Amino acid sequence: MTRVEIEYCVPCGMLNRAQDVSAALLRQFGDDLDEVAVVTGDDGVFVVRADGEVVFDKTEDDYDVDAIVRAVRPYVGATA
Repeated sequence: MTRVEIEYCVPCGMLNRAQDVSAALLRQFGDDLDEVAVVTGDDGVFVVRADGEVVFDKTEDDYDVDAIVRAVRPYVGATA
């Protein structure tokens, strides 16, 4: 099973983005995910990790929920 962590900047008000990504991942992969964790951070962070590997970092990538879901897909079981 796959663990996804979404770390977001609280002072920047990125909670809505974190919730959007979390909801999209759960809709797409549902029971194929072991956990989707929303983790608080600061300093402008918005990073998504799948099984500990960074699949999205706002400092390097444009925010796109669909692209983040696609980036997580290889970490999810073959049934997803």
